[in-house]
Amino acid sequence: MQKSNILQVHGQTVDHETRCVHYQSPKDVIAIKFYCCQKYFPCYKCHDEQENHSIKVWPKEKWNQKAILCGACSNELTIEEYLMSDSSCPYCSAKFNPGCELHYHLYFEKKETS
Repeated sequence: MQKSNILQVHGQTVDHETRCVHYQSPKDVIAIKFYCCQKYFPCYKCHDEQENHSIKVWPKEKWNQKAILCGACSNELTIEEYLMSDSSCPYCSAKFNPGCELHYHLYFEKKETS
């Protein structure tokens, strides 16, 4: 069953699965709700091109909030679900780009290591 309440994704998207002009691989199918403005963007570059404020990362205590949109199935994931997903959607099994991990510091407060 497809969701009827598609969320708006801001930025220079190039298709209905949230790919943008900056990231267009078959696995670039997520959008991130930015903590600072509560808007979905495909990437930090899209955010910076459209917003006139600095990115604020999601604090760890709010990682239980839905802030990741799967472009393949339109389901929202909590940050925790996304970080634990092993680079695939828990709802539709679409593969996510594992390279996004290189940008986690731009989106999420750093995890403390034990």
